[in-house]
Amino acid sequence: MLKETIFGLTGRVALVTGGSKGLGKAMARILAEAGADIFISSRNAAELEAALEEILRGTDSRGHWFVADQTRREETVALANSALEAMGRVDILINNAGVNHPEPIDEVTDEKWDRSLELNLSSCMALTRALVPQMKERRWGRIIYISSVMGLASKEARNSYSSTKSALLGLARANALDLAAYNITSNCIAPGPILTDLTINLLSEEQKKLAADRTAVGRWGQPSDLVGTALLLASEASSFITGTSILVDGGMLTKTW
Repeated sequence: MLKETIFGLTGRVALVTGGSKGLGKAMARILAEAGADIFISSRNAAELEAALEEILRGTDSRGHWFVADQTRREETVALANSALEAMGRVDILINNAGVNHPEPIDEVTDEKWDRSLELNLSSCMALTRALVPQMKERRWGRIIYISSVMGLASKEARNSYSSTKSALLGLARANALDLAAYNITSNCIAPGPILTDLTINLLSEEQKKLAADRTAVGRWGQPSDLVGTALLLASEASSFITGTSILVDGGMLTKTW
């Protein structure tokens, strides 16, 4: 069984933001299969309740959920406090919640820029800041930021998205230096074109085909394509991996055309 390997997470607790659908739900599920207890958050109670039942189905893991709008700093702080109260600890933090507001640079609005900055970057800092002290006490932790291929490259009108996803790379590197002595790792996963509700609703069919053609494998990824990387970085198997980013992009940045 998975939980009996180097990837096993029995006795660990994972907090996954944006955990009610897409990448967040898929990552929470693989961690539960590996033995971790799960705490998920998003803005929709009904989606969280249904997702948690699906995540825990057939496992021995326990779980809770919490409604939080992480564009509001006070709700991010409440999320951290609720997770610690409900679960007693958080060993694995996956900062997955995010937003993409495409706007050309001369049309960027303060409202959407500030919302992107708070959700995609500042809330990740706030959660990490709140949860690191209890990780340090136990001298074990895994911090994972979901960046993007758009943090390493970009395209038109992705100003706020690329900026925040690039910043996560720097945050992960700095964390790694602060926390290595406590056996806490800090890394990013940078997904390429993954079919989630966010990408499905954002792009036209022509744009989806263009993105698929730009990958080496010639297709979009599924959330299931990302879970192995998440499990690696959440487990003891990644004890010598910190301060870096792992691309899961189907070879998009590798392919030339």
